[in-house]
Amino acid sequence: MAFKFERNGISDPALEIADRVEAFVRDKIVPFEHDKRLRAHGPSQDMVEEMRALAREAGVMTPHILPDGSHLTHRATAAVLMRSGLSPLGPTAVNTAAPDEGNMYLLGKVASPELKKRFLDPLVAGKTRSAFFMTELAADDGAGSDPSMMKTTCRPDGNHWVVNGRKAYITGVEGATVGIVMAKSDDGACMFLVDLPNPAITIERVLDTLDSTMPGGHAVVKIDNLRVPADQMLGRNGEGFRYAQVRLAPARLTHCMRWLGACVRANEIAGDYANKRSAFGKKLIDHEGVGFMLAESLIDLKQAELMTYWCADILDSGARGTTESSMTKVAVSEALMRIADRCVQMMGGQGITADTVVERVFREVRAFRIYDGPTEVHKWSLAGKIKRDWEKGQAA
Repeated sequence: MAFKFERNGISDPALEIADRVEAFVRDKIVPFEHDKRLRAHGPSQDMVEEMRALAREAGVMTPHILPDGSHLTHRATAAVLMRSGLSPLGPTAVNTAAPDEGNMYLLGKVASPELKKRFLDPLVAGKTRSAFFMTELAADDGAGSDPSMMKTTCRPDGNHWVVNGRKAYITGVEGATVGIVMAKSDDGACMFLVDLPNPAITIERVLDTLDSTMPGGHAVVKIDNLRVPADQMLGRNGEGFRYAQVRLAPARLTHCMRWLGACVRANEIAGDYANKRSAFGKKLIDHEGVGFMLAESLIDLKQAELMTYWCADILDSGARGTTESSMTKVAVSEALMRIADRCVQMMGGQGITADTVVERVFREVRAFRIYDGPTEVHKWSLAGKIKRDWEKGQAA
């Protein structure tokens, strides 16, 4: 029994988009997985442009945002983004990748019409890439999982704001043309939209990381007297953390969607290997140790998919979904890690080579357990809520 994507509760138009995305990724993008332009810090810009040209030709560019600018529901988006993730390169090709997907969502909710036209429209068209500048270095005692520790500052200066600080693990900044910069004023956190590259923003180094499919990699960046026109503040002074919350829960969930698709594909490859490869007189799948791993992965995949849809429905109801997205992020990232690990193990020596995408999926999914909050931070947050709810019950 192969894994089948859920189709219940998803509109026919959304399923049609999802099916086209799946066909495109499998037929056109999978062959790029062995392209020499895919390096340690992600695919080269010309490779990105080539894949996106194919996506435009196939009519699957930014498929979760409709021609009138409206978004699919979170449930329908899940159906589409899971299919886009069937190759680690799929989200970049069809413009559903982080950080662009989350940045487009945020700008769509918060940006003024003028800022949308200038910064959002080119992102939706897939003509540009973006970066989100929030995380800072531990060496600077800056903001990591705790954004309240932010050290980057901003101060008003006439009709501009001046920003200073350092940021770290900034995905995709090399080659990006749109930046969302978070800094702290006397009134609280602020967000600014900036054109990139900018002489006041210097890439100190692109880090060598476990994952390797996000264009531009992850960089350490210095911001030195960056002057931003006041009308490029996103929203209002001091409300940056509130806007970050707008982005937070949906972005956690879309990570789950994309990497679930990658693990579906890895499991397909491992299952094919187990059904073809023989050892000790029978096919690998007929050995209980291997067969049970495939069964466990099938269960994990379906549970992860259904939990993702559950959280999507919470968001579609209009709720913030902070708790639900934390629960889902923990459950799905841990389940996908188990699946990816089993796939490598079942394939033995072949599983740790780059001959198939399984090894790359393993590395990408391991990083996912840290992205958008490590598992332990989410558990700590959930435990805090459990305690608060208990105390409220006692007081009542």
